[in-house]
Amino acid sequence: MTGQRHDRTVIGNISLSLDGRVTGPGGEYDMGWIVPHALTDESRSHLLKITSTASTVLLGRKNYQGFAGFWPAVADDDDADPRDRAVARWLNEAEKVVVSHTLTEVGWRNSRVLADDPAEIVRRLRKEEGGDIVVLASSSVIRGLLEAGELDRLSITLCPELVGAGTRLFGHGPAGSSWSLTEVTPAGSGALCLLYDLVRPAAGGDR
Repeated sequence: MTGQRHDRTVIGNISLSLDGRVTGPGGEYDMGWIVPHALTDESRSHLLKITSTASTVLLGRKNYQGFAGFWPAVADDDDADPRDRAVARWLNEAEKVVVSHTLTEVGWRNSRVLADDPAEIVRRLRKEEGGDIVVLASSSVIRGLLEAGELDRLSITLCPELVGAGTRLFGHGPAGSSWSLTEVTPAGSGALCLLYDLVRPAAGGDR
């Protein structure tokens, strides 16, 4: 049917400290405090679950370059955790959309670069056939989609860390929103794997 809108769920996946940080005081690469919580059985299973329904991954430039340097080899690494291999195989095959104004070449197959606003990219992707669209760890992209009302689900690994300084996920964007907790999984490290769905106003209802 022409003109049909495809209902593709847009998921933002991020790790947060208790004080709402995505990086520590050492700068954008200060994320070592996340690692013990990302390597638990529960966190690995959580990541596998949210990626298993997706066919598109949306990434910022830095995360794309970091992912491309790590994940492709994991797919065939017999020593890797089976869940990590499954995520790696998914990443290798998924459509990878990189949001960047500076990146010009992408070597990872099924990748393309778009310099548009993340919200506009998502609006176009929603109209295409496919599974869920997941933003993996790219906080600036997630923040932009939150502020534009284009994020449907938040997947948060809440780490029991107070890092004291660093980049925050939540900024000072437009009016706030309400979210419904749909799943919570405690991890062995003390982290919580949380899934929230956006509560959208009923059609024709008051905002």
